[in-house]
Amino acid sequence: MSQPSGSAPQTPSGSQTRRRKRRVQMADEDDNEVSHHSDAVRQESALAEDIHEELFGDGLSVELEDEEEEGEDLFGDDMERDYERISELDMFDESLIDDNSDYSELSVEARRAAEREMRIRDQLEGVGDESQRRLAMLYDELSDDEKSREAVVSRRRRRAQGRRIEGEVFDEEPSVGINDFDIANMIRERQEWNVEKVPLFLKAVANIFRHFLKHFKDSKGRHIYMDKMREMCQKNLQSLVIDFKDLSAEVGGCLPYAVSQHPMEVITVLNEVVRELVLRIYTKYDQIASETYVRISNMPIMGSIRTLRQVDLNRMVRVEGVVTTMSGIIPQLLVVMYNCLKCGASIGPLLQLPNREIKPTVCPECQSSGPFDVSMQDTIYQNYQSMRIQESPNKIAAGRIPRSKDVILLADLCDSCKPGDEIALTGIYTHTYDGSLNESQGFPVFSTVIIANFIEKQEDKVAVGAMTQDDVDLVMQLSKDPNIVDRIFVSIAPSIYGHENIKKALALALVSGEMKNPGQKHRVRGDINVLMCGDPGTAKSQFLRYVAKTAPRAILTTGQGASAVGLTAYVNRNPVSREWTLEAGALVIADKGVCLIDEFDKMNEQDRTSIHEAMEQQSISVSKAGVVASLQARCSVIAAANPIAGRYDQSRTFVENVDLSEPILSRFDILCVVRDTVDVLDDERLAKFVVGSHMRHHPDNDFNKNASQDPATQMSSADENVTQFDESSGLELIPQDILRKYIMYAREMVHPTLNKMDQDKVARIYSDLRRESLATGSVPITVRHVESIIRLSEAHAKLRLRNYVSDDDVSVAIQILLEAFIQTQKFSVMKQMRRNFFRYLSFNRDRDALLLHLLKQCVNEQMRLAYHKMGEEALKMSKVTVHQLDLLEKAKCVNIDNISSFLTCRLFVENGFQYDQQTKTISQVL
Repeated sequence: MSQPSGSAPQTPSGSQTRRRKRRVQMADEDDNEVSHHSDAVRQESALAEDIHEELFGDGLSVELEDEEEEGEDLFGDDMERDYERISELDMFDESLIDDNSDYSELSVEARRAAEREMRIRDQLEGVGDESQRRLAMLYDELSDDEKSREAVVSRRRRRAQGRRIEGEVFDEEPSVGINDFDIANMIRERQEWNVEKVPLFLKAVANIFRHFLKHFKDSKGRHIYMDKMREMCQKNLQSLVIDFKDLSAEVGGCLPYAVSQHPMEVITVLNEVVRELVLRIYTKYDQIASETYVRISNMPIMGSIRTLRQVDLNRMVRVEGVVTTMSGIIPQLLVVMYNCLKCGASIGPLLQLPNREIKPTVCPECQSSGPFDVSMQDTIYQNYQSMRIQESPNKIAAGRIPRSKDVILLADLCDSCKPGDEIALTGIYTHTYDGSLNESQGFPVFSTVIIANFIEKQEDKVAVGAMTQDDVDLVMQLSKDPNIVDRIFVSIAPSIYGHENIKKALALALVSGEMKNPGQKHRVRGDINVLMCGDPGTAKSQFLRYVAKTAPRAILTTGQGASAVGLTAYVNRNPVSREWTLEAGALVIADKGVCLIDEFDKMNEQDRTSIHEAMEQQSISVSKAGVVASLQARCSVIAAANPIAGRYDQSRTFVENVDLSEPILSRFDILCVVRDTVDVLDDERLAKFVVGSHMRHHPDNDFNKNASQDPATQMSSADENVTQFDESSGLELIPQDILRKYIMYAREMVHPTLNKMDQDKVARIYSDLRRESLATGSVPITVRHVESIIRLSEAHAKLRLRNYVSDDDVSVAIQILLEAFIQTQKFSVMKQMRRNFFRYLSFNRDRDALLLHLLKQCVNEQMRLAYHKMGEEALKMSKVTVHQLDLLEKAKCVNIDNISSFLTCRLFVENGFQYDQQTKTISQVL
């Protein structure tokens, strides 16, 4: 039954009007919701504001209500028949009908929350502007208002594009506010993410990081990272170093947490943000560097290779270690283009992941599954290098084997370090498949590697830089002590009784001399080599272990367990590239430190010959398997050896007692002979010292209950907690932690010169030593001993933190060298040689006697002055006082600049003199 033609269009017209009203009402509700979010959106760019008005503006819907609908009416006759019931067709499977289920309608608040989340998602993904453009394409014509609005949007887009081209990156803001997303909550729910949430998270990370780069300022108000970015481009570099502390201080804990927990995805986004900003400033920089990289420095947690576990997989870690081996640089596929061998179509580009290779499965042209061939000309490569780092020997507990880990270097990080360097590595701890491990273990396991992100070389100056200003002030205050050198000597290994000559030698070796390299052509070493030889049970090995924990960087090894390649370097085939690579030995790893070798006499002669170059030229040359290289070995060598017969025979020379050749002996600056002589008084004092040491450090003692449990400090507990005063000299001992800082500062920050050095004295002592050496047939004296005197003088000046070498430094160096030389002689010629060199050996003793004579002159002058003033009353005086400056003035007349050691010597006290530190006066009781 048909309806009248005049009433036919009324039904659809009314329904359309009602639908338009409902759309207007919903648009008004949306406007109220948008108003809450408008404050954050207004801070965005002009382009984002116009898009927001087009999507959620209140004028467009109202105008549509008043307009007459145009176009053809699609509701024609007989269309109602389509909705009539047909019993034959309306048959449904009852098992698929869920009418009995109770579904609650969505509340208004829940609907608004869902719509708000969808709007924010659309703004992040840029859906709003694209959908609006598609909506405009549905209409043939636009109204005047729409045309004007479209013109404004286009004009603002062109202006924004112009600002981008000109590099005005500071005028742009992200399209979403920084605080619109709870990134930490999104990271915690990472396991429940679907595909749609991943772009939201990465987009939010990019916006936050972009805002950080543009707006972060230092204390002086400078945009430091934008300046760093421009500096990076000016130097044609690829890496921008971001301080983790700055990142945490500026944007809170969300983005740093994302970087540390999910670095593989987040670092890729950060690289893209930096590349985007760089191309806005320098539009053609991609022709210089196709990729830019973000390097994260100063990660707050420093771990070790030994503590890496399963929970650290795919996370950012920071570990310390020493580089032991490095492979060559080989190209790695970055963006790959494939060719289908069946139809010849090009497939790609396919971006390769760091831990997985991406290959095509189906050809889009011929739908075949291969085979595919890599297009070498169209493929983009990057540098790839592998290395291995090992735990620093001084950072592990005794008896533990150092652990090692493979590291992958990419792009500009290749060749950023070399074997022997101690580094702090920041990278992504990940795993790779290793078939050999599965075969050997019998079940599926993975090998782990670290993909490097940032490498920081831990030079010894870094340790000095770690000292606080309070530490530096304390060191400078200690250097003003007139007895500081003697205090340092007695503070070396205070748990060992006696052996003053060895303690002096070790103290000078720890601070070392000055290296010379004139014109970068010939390098003269500044490190001091020491050899200890003597009877068993005389604490030789204990001295080595003390140096190992006191020196800033030390390697301890034994002669019986070390070979030539273990001490120097050896060539090994890399399992990845199958090429020959260098493996660093102990001397290379100890670069800019100390290498300690126990049982030096147990080494083979061939192995000892291999370290000749390392001890003098401080380099190791390798020419094996096509590898020709020279490695740095700038370290002091301190060795301990036993005599041939088990005990040292004084009727023989040093060469006859030790199974060492003359070339190796001449490379040691100081030869210390340790004898176990019988002396009733000295043996009694030694026994009391040992018993007292055991009583102080008994496990049940109250002191050890609160002792540190750190393995690195347990070894030094015996040295750090001895008596505060040395019993023999009466000098106050320096605490071991302060002594380490003092040695570290003196070694790196003090560089004395030789302008005021007495050259004639050195020349005379050298000629005298040569004559005596030829006459006695003992250790040969060479020009190296002249250099030894210079190095010892420089080291003594460093102990006083003095920037020049004085006559006292030369005299002390000659005295130490002569004592060592005389001890290597036969007993029959030892006394005669002491008489010949008495004027050098009695340096401090002759000076003390001279100062005592000058002091007595000052006392007599004070007595005469008092007699002239007081007459006979002056004879009744019980005490005479002399100011320290009066004695110092007389001492300078005889070229003595320091009288501090005289004021504490035994000769000073035995003559009845007393020194007041507060008033700086010397008194004598009459």
